[in-house]
Amino acid sequence: MTDPTDSTSPDTAAERDLLAEIAAAHAEIVRLNSELEDLQILYEGTIEHGEAVEDQLAESNILLQQIQRRLNQELAEAENYIIGILPARRVETPRTDWHFVPSTELGGDSFGYHDVDADHLAIYLLDVCGHGVGAALLSVTVINVLRSAALTSTDFCDPAAVLAALNETFPMEKQNDMYFTIWYGVYQHSTRLLRYASGGHPPSILLHTASDGTRQAQPLATPGMAIGVMPGIHYPSAATELVPGDRLLVLSDGVYEIEKAPGVPLEFSEFIEFVTAPDGDHPEHIFNWIKSYAGSAVLPDDFTLLRLIF
Repeated sequence: MTDPTDSTSPDTAAERDLLAEIAAAHAEIVRLNSELEDLQILYEGTIEHGEAVEDQLAESNILLQQIQRRLNQELAEAENYIIGILPARRVETPRTDWHFVPSTELGGDSFGYHDVDADHLAIYLLDVCGHGVGAALLSVTVINVLRSAALTSTDFCDPAAVLAALNETFPMEKQNDMYFTIWYGVYQHSTRLLRYASGGHPPSILLHTASDGTRQAQPLATPGMAIGVMPGIHYPSAATELVPGDRLLVLSDGVYEIEKAPGVPLEFSEFIEFVTAPDGDHPEHIFNWIKSYAGSAVLPDDFTLLRLIF
């Protein structure tokens, strides 16, 4: 017969083993509960932090949208200002027409024409290197200097003198390393003489109708470095006499520098062939022709073309 007080009895040993297992299970439950509490705290903290991050991102996104709207508005105002300073089209001789399409909101091209005096008409087009606010600001500044004749001791009827004065006034090291090219001409009504000079700029194209009805193209350019690159540059000038019916195209390089296909640039001779065709000198026709090569893409450079009919 088994002694109930015997600690080595099977029942007692089994109970001890069961109690040990229960104790171990209880300890495991306590441990798991503790971990669960920790995980709950971590989870709640993560959710709270995540909500805070989401709120912060939402606030930042709203702020960025507000900044973007303000920048777009300021860019639009700047673009409207640039368009606003372009000259009105002339209806008296020489009549003018033009087409101006920046490749970005703000480009580096600009142009103008104005009466220097009763007998002289100044004509100019410039192209600042690069695009954006900086290029547009320099372009507008130069245009305003020319329009207001704000170059000290400069004869604005002398193209070479004007370019030399601009070169000394706008050194690139004082213009955030920006320079510009320019074509500047002066037409004298009484003599029908056009004097011109260029600083690193593409030639203007004089279109003359011959006696047989064909149209001939004469490039008008003089050798000269871009404005602001180096001080003390001498800019030569040239002159040509115009006859009634002559047409002058003053342009930036963005008018003809386009690829007809990848790696296949449009040749300047092709441009000349187009503008000498009947009605090929119309600025809008030229733009539509050039734009046809770009398709829906934005042109790689500003398109600026001024036509004068004498």
